[in-house]
Amino acid sequence: MFDDVSALTLARFQFAFTVSFHFIFPAFSIGLASYLSVLEGLWLKTGRDVYLQLFHYWLKIFAIAFGMGVVSGIVMAYQFGSNWSAFSDKAGPVIGPLMAYEVLSAFFLESGFLGVMLFGLDRVGKKLHFMATCLVAIGTTISAFWIIVVNSWMQTPQGYAIGANGQFYATDWLEVVFNPSMPYRLTHTLLGAYLTTALVVGAVGAWHLLKDRKLGRAAQPATKIMFAMAMGMVAVTAPLQVLAGHEHGVNTLQHQPAKIAAMEGHYESHDRAAPLILFGVPDDAAQEMHYKLEVPALGSLVLQHDIEAATTGLDKVPPQNRAKVAFPFYAFRVMVGLGVLMLLLGGWAAFNGWRGRLFENVWQQRLALAMGPAGFVAVLAGWITTETGRQPFTIFGLLRTAESASPLAAPAVAASLIAFIIVYFFVFGVGTLFIIKLMATEPTPGEPEASDEEAVEVGSLPPEAAIGLQPAE
Repeated sequence: MFDDVSALTLARFQFAFTVSFHFIFPAFSIGLASYLSVLEGLWLKTGRDVYLQLFHYWLKIFAIAFGMGVVSGIVMAYQFGSNWSAFSDKAGPVIGPLMAYEVLSAFFLESGFLGVMLFGLDRVGKKLHFMATCLVAIGTTISAFWIIVVNSWMQTPQGYAIGANGQFYATDWLEVVFNPSMPYRLTHTLLGAYLTTALVVGAVGAWHLLKDRKLGRAAQPATKIMFAMAMGMVAVTAPLQVLAGHEHGVNTLQHQPAKIAAMEGHYESHDRAAPLILFGVPDDAAQEMHYKLEVPALGSLVLQHDIEAATTGLDKVPPQNRAKVAFPFYAFRVMVGLGVLMLLLGGWAAFNGWRGRLFENVWQQRLALAMGPAGFVAVLAGWITTETGRQPFTIFGLLRTAESASPLAAPAVAASLIAFIIVYFFVFGVGTLFIIKLMATEPTPGEPEASDEEAVEVGSLPPEAAIGLQPAE
């Protein structure tokens, strides 16, 4: 059955499959943990029960998403020993301690205070419970930090030496941790997590606003506040993400020009005024982009801020070191396209909020509902872009993917892959459906003494709510 498929291809597909499932849960829980800390902080500051109602509403969803993220993350560690033992052996002296730091400094913090966050409000007091919520949010951010450190070192390695046995070992841990791409990747990833959460929260709020309008009933204050906070976060974070993504691209051009060439679809180098290819059909065999739609000279201007700047293409990269263009090329355009839609949604929401019509514009609410999954798709597209653009290396320029895999036969890898597919779709499918069911239930109305007008106007929300999601401090 697998005679025509190599064990390496199956191992790569298995890792991609499992990490794709895993990635969507931390991308949601990182932002949601911060959102919960904001909601609880607003409740303590204002005394309005509506914030506590929203806190309890999203806390149940966070608990499920967090649990599924932990379970799927364990599988990722399993694969380092099963399918990628050669990589673990060679890179373990660097990667191992970094992963241990993530467990010691982040996972223990999250798991230690998660129980207090979930069940301790009536047992430990308001302030201590708020501290637990903030510590869980901080823990999720620290966890993201260490994982990004590991991935960034594999992309832009420094502070290492290679021993006689072929193993990498650290010569300067500060250089390993603060490698050239880490700050850009961390910023881009965290902003992506906050956007992902804001879009989900906004979609849930839009769903209930549209449903209430269809049933001819007034929307609950909790629904309006939830929607306003989410749209405010999108309006603030989407432009920041575009800026962070641009700076990340400039950094990648400096350290991984071959990846940028694949992302941009530049098979040929340009001595000056490189075009920006909006769309095309890549052909690696012919080293040519077919049916391309391009804007002259814009590529040089975007990447190097100089319309006359030269650009390196894949023709300057040895054939054996070239990535397959289709994956990073198309995934990058999916990510950018969704980013543009996020900008439009945030700008539209800000305009409607300024006009005092945030809750009356049906079409904007429909767009917010449609954009609910966009954050997940965008972060997956970004991951596909950066990981496939790094190929054929696991440690860029130093350790090839083919040299990283375990010496396994294809049927052995295929057996575990099939098992993962069956279990993942059942377990995580059920979990996801349960989360959607919870989201379909409207938040319990709070603050019955509050007037309807108090919740309708965006300007009536406290400044903290207008800002929306913020990382816990």
